[in-house]
Amino acid sequence: MMAAVLLAGAGNAFAQTAPATEPMVGAPVPWGMGLQTSGGPIKDAIGDFNTLVFNIIVAITIFVALLLAWCIWRYNANRNPVPSRTSHHTGLEIAWTVVPVLILVVIAIPSFRLIYYQDRARDADFTINVTGHQWYWNYRMPDHGNFAFDSRPVFDEDLTPGQFRNLEVDEPLLIPVGATVRVLTQGADVIHSFFIPSLGVQRYNIPGRTLETWMRADRPGTFYGQCNQICGTNHWFMPIVIRAVPQEEFNAWAEAARTRFAHTIPGNNAPALAMPAANPIRTAAAQQ
Repeated sequence: MMAAVLLAGAGNAFAQTAPATEPMVGAPVPWGMGLQTSGGPIKDAIGDFNTLVFNIIVAITIFVALLLAWCIWRYNANRNPVPSRTSHHTGLEIAWTVVPVLILVVIAIPSFRLIYYQDRARDADFTINVTGHQWYWNYRMPDHGNFAFDSRPVFDEDLTPGQFRNLEVDEPLLIPVGATVRVLTQGADVIHSFFIPSLGVQRYNIPGRTLETWMRADRPGTFYGQCNQICGTNHWFMPIVIRAVPQEEFNAWAEAARTRFAHTIPGNNAPALAMPAANPIRTAAAQQ
């Protein structure tokens, strides 16, 4: 889990920033370096940990480079015509064993703290069930009427100006700004991965198991993600769009969604969700 999150960038020192008063967009940018802009506390913690590890790596790299340069200068044939026959040095062997262990301890303690911080929601405001399908997402809102809806990718021919290719969906998931949202993940067919870099969220969707994580957006914005688990030929085409909006706008959306998706509420006698209109690309994706 940690590796997938850390691979999103090389260092928090290069992270992009955006004014806190404007809705942010959590998405890749051309020539971007480092982690995506943070939209919540989990990503803040990931950024701090990333900075720690990055600084340690830089320090080790500089030390090894200087040590190598010194050895080349000090022990070349001209300056050291009679090489030492020393084969063991107790103090040196203890040092190069103890120092790496201490470095790993310095990395491990905040790493474990971060893993547990991401793992469970404390005093969650509400819960969302996320189910991964080949190749789309299904969201269920048990605390807001227990309705559910599918979130499917927007194909290239349906994009409007300003939309991101391979990242847009027809039904984004809305959450209130500042709310702690418990996320329960499952897989309907194969293993998927619910991954939103700018919120610091990544959790596998495993068939037959329910895994928990949480998210919180501290500012309004739109946060993009994708499945990063190899779940089939179209695994790259499972975009995620989370919109963080004020509480009033979220309440209005949830109220309207209960009516729009009333047929998904258990106990309602209504037809099942209709499939999208026929499309060669959609049809091919559904058959694979």
